[in-house]
Amino acid sequence: MSLTYTTAPDTLTHWIDGRAVAATGDRSAEVFDPALGRVARRVGLASAADVDAAVASAARAQADWGAQAPQKRARVLFRMKALVEQHTDDLARLITREHGKTFPDAQGEVQRGLEVIEFACGIPQLLKGQYSDNVGGGIANWAQRHPLGVTAGITPFNFPFMVPMWMAPMAIACGNSFILKPSERDPSPSLLTAELFREAGLPDGVFNVLQGDREAVEGLLAHPEVQAVSFVGSTLIARHIYETAAKHGKRAQALGGAKNHMVVMPDADLDQAADALIGAAYGSAGERCMAISVAVAVGPIADALVDKVRSRAAKLSIADGEAPGADMGPVVTAEAKTRIEGYIAAGVEAGATLVMDGRGHVVAGREEGFFLGATLFDHVTPGMKIYDEEIFGPVLCVVRVGTFAEAVDLINAHPFANGVACYTRDGRSAQAFANAIRVGMVGINVPIPVPMAWHSFGGWKQSLFGDHHAYGEEGVRFYTRYKSVMQRWPDSGSKGPEFVMPVNA
Repeated sequence: MSLTYTTAPDTLTHWIDGRAVAATGDRSAEVFDPALGRVARRVGLASAADVDAAVASAARAQADWGAQAPQKRARVLFRMKALVEQHTDDLARLITREHGKTFPDAQGEVQRGLEVIEFACGIPQLLKGQYSDNVGGGIANWAQRHPLGVTAGITPFNFPFMVPMWMAPMAIACGNSFILKPSERDPSPSLLTAELFREAGLPDGVFNVLQGDREAVEGLLAHPEVQAVSFVGSTLIARHIYETAAKHGKRAQALGGAKNHMVVMPDADLDQAADALIGAAYGSAGERCMAISVAVAVGPIADALVDKVRSRAAKLSIADGEAPGADMGPVVTAEAKTRIEGYIAAGVEAGATLVMDGRGHVVAGREEGFFLGATLFDHVTPGMKIYDEEIFGPVLCVVRVGTFAEAVDLINAHPFANGVACYTRDGRSAQAFANAIRVGMVGINVPIPVPMAWHSFGGWKQSLFGDHHAYGEEGVRFYTRYKSVMQRWPDSGSKGPEFVMPVNA
């Protein structure tokens, strides 16, 4: 099997109707190698005509695909699973070169996406309806789930394989066609994914890739053939996606921003907690929606916790993501680096204690790369920009509180409610925390509580717009319509009209 996109060409295209298709307009975007700080290739951006072409292809393919038996659809996904396993390193290499995360971290991303494909392979079981015999008057009642039609996903730069796999395998397994609009910052993994789907036997048009920016997004949201849109990204855009989709009569599943806290109780193992904070705050240069960006130190352990985090952060290996032993690579673009540096300056101006300053970090041989060192703030308080807003970079803030109750109140007051963690040795504190906290995903001595593929992912409040979380059984519900069927086979001969509500008496 020879695949084109195991390495990225100089110019990246759409993938429509089972083949690479050049953008029809003259708009394009630069795709950077963030470790080198230079343009690596360009990607064509979709016009309205490209949106129409992708939707038309998806609509043509969906009717036959949706009519296939779920088991036949599952067999394609089983083959896709095997191909992703075979090409894990190819996918990871593309992710590292365009996003900047370390190669082992990129391999982990591919594995987490693969797990959703594995879950979707069970679609015959997941689509089984419920049946009730003789609900009254000889009537049987059962439920069915039907595909929606053409669906679309708009995905972020920080997980260019995993997040599309939260969406596409679920949508396709349920009998829909799917159009992926990946981030224009790291679009190459989407094209290799498309090739792998084709090699797995997915019919042309069931999975399409539409490269683009806001014009493509708005086109998908407004197109009458698109029935549902999934999105992961910032809260501002998530709200817009949700409201615009609703205005056009579409389903929307829009996951927004985060400000994830980790509470460290006085009884916690501080070495374990500090290790967890280092990985959760600085892994992938903090460019994770589940990154821990606030450590909440309860009681007298704050000084010791800050010192342990500082000493560990000082030892991080910050380098090209492909360098052996690298702990943290660059951020994705020069603009991202400048924005994060602006937050650090704002924290200093607001009066937070800057324990470690990541600005000005230079990697030998990669002097133009978009690198930042680990940044650590202490004595951060609500109202400071670095506490209130999502930074999306390698910046950890420490907030000091006196009691467990203050920690819970602090977190519950924040408008973001994506993920949260609590480190403690006390079972009663852990249970009280899990029950009292108003956040969608909770970890007890687990720093990044991303649910497994057979559960579902999503936050609360300003971190999720829509009625369903991503993947898992929630994903099946999102990508299908529910139908209830009632059936009776009457005896021969009419009994005349009936005017009473049927009941099971």
